[in-house]
Amino acid sequence: MTGGYTGAALITDALESYGVDYVFGNPGTTELPIMNALAESDLEYRLGLHEDIAIGMAGGYAQRRRYHSHHNDSITPVGVANLHITPGLAHGLGNLYAAKIAGAPLVVTAGNHSTDFRHEEPILSGRLADMARQFCKWSDEVRDVAALPTMLRRAFRVALTPPTGPVFLALPLDVTMAETDAEPERLGPIPNAGGGDPAQLEHAADLLAEADEPVLVVGDGVARSGADAVAAAVDLAEATGARVHGEILSCEVDFPTDHEQWVSYLPTSEGLASMLMNTDTICFVGVSTNTTLTRHEEALFNPDTTCIHISDDAWQVGKNQPADAAVVGDPGLVLQDLAERAQSRLSDDVVADRLEAVADVNAMIEAKLGDYGEGDGDDPRASKAQLVDAMERVAGDAAIVDEGVTSKFVMLNRWDLEPEQYISNKGGGLGYGLPAAVGAAVAEAQRDDPQDVVGFVGDGSYQYYPHTIYSAARYDLDLTVVISDNRNYRILKDNTLALMGGEEDDYEFVGMDFEPEVDLVKNAESHGARAERVETPDEIEGALEDALARDGPDVLDVLVHD
Repeated sequence: MTGGYTGAALITDALESYGVDYVFGNPGTTELPIMNALAESDLEYRLGLHEDIAIGMAGGYAQRRRYHSHHNDSITPVGVANLHITPGLAHGLGNLYAAKIAGAPLVVTAGNHSTDFRHEEPILSGRLADMARQFCKWSDEVRDVAALPTMLRRAFRVALTPPTGPVFLALPLDVTMAETDAEPERLGPIPNAGGGDPAQLEHAADLLAEADEPVLVVGDGVARSGADAVAAAVDLAEATGARVHGEILSCEVDFPTDHEQWVSYLPTSEGLASMLMNTDTICFVGVSTNTTLTRHEEALFNPDTTCIHISDDAWQVGKNQPADAAVVGDPGLVLQDLAERAQSRLSDDVVADRLEAVADVNAMIEAKLGDYGEGDGDDPRASKAQLVDAMERVAGDAAIVDEGVTSKFVMLNRWDLEPEQYISNKGGGLGYGLPAAVGAAVAEAQRDDPQDVVGFVGDGSYQYYPHTIYSAARYDLDLTVVISDNRNYRILKDNTLALMGGEEDDYEFVGMDFEPEVDLVKNAESHGARAERVETPDEIEGALEDALARDGPDVLDVLVHD
């Protein structure tokens, strides 16, 4: 047993000095020095019963904590996860991918075999840094304890510097057990992406002034930049009279949806999305996922459309469309500057004419989408619209973590969500939403006046990692999970029809129905939660009110029809 100050102790000291409070993980033998150091530290460990649960919890924690940091500079919004060598990292790759697409700032570590033992190819061996690299901003291994302070500091800076995202470090046993007299290095201030190129801002303002019918497409980079960035998006829209949409697969609230210039989130439907982007000038801000799920047959917009791209991620600027004006910078700072430049170029009469066109499109979209999700009125189960409407009435101010999949667009279309209220699974692979909801509940518990946290997940999503609920129960987290339960992978059936045409009766839908059904209530109870099945629409509000009033984790299995 080592008796001095070790690499593992340096790691926990560094985490504390960087403002970390929690480490999410699932331990193994190669992590034991770190587990021992955690026991001697002020850090709290949050156990997940699967490594992908640990990563998902860390991701949801980081996303929620980022919102808190917008109002409190002392908060370091990083999720930290510690996994178990090669198989454990492999287990966590699904939600590491999800965290990458969500831009969640994570520092992920995994133990590894000692560097002088690898040649024997011991059990659990693998090239950890290579495994994680495609899902991370930076992926590496610490091969000497002397490098540990610098590499830890670098990991946090890379994760937090825009565009934010995950970082991975492998930690060999000989490094974490080695004695050292080194100390953690100071983190220093994290820069924003700056105010953008003034010449490009001038050009963008000219293009917006010259447009006939400008459209503003806001992406989740706006919400990540802060509440001020959302307000700046409103300023730009009002200054230019632009019609506003959320990018395809939006997963945060990037513009107030009760604003008169807001029209809709862009759907994944090629026909409707291309129709809404059929205009002469589009300004894309903070966008990353603005394309369809599968190949679109035609271009999503006219190649002659003038495009303005604004992002803190240079990779996204001009990625899928030519950028006639390209601004790399912090979305909030750029939007505010651009709003001031554009306002000086536009008369009140021009803006008023544009607003009339916005109202016309709004009326058309309301006619098309007003009854979306209402389904078959003869079915005794709730429609998705009834479920979402009931949730909004009861939990209108709750923090929502969503992986409802086919219920998601119903929620986005019907609920006027506030900035910083909503996060969803931007990566698309199932199994992130429920752990992320637990992580968000951990983050909210740190606040003096915490919001209720509601996890909204489909039954298919819930069954990926139902044992996530164990972590919520173990740590007595105040969390309500609402399952939109239609007993099948509805998204796959919808995509079958979209890809291959025809009617539902034409297909057998292999592997897409849950028959026999899983008793989700008993499952949740077995992991320590209170649980209830809600079978009819008129039961939803009362069950949700009771769940929110009670401390600890609650699971509501709400039967819905397609």
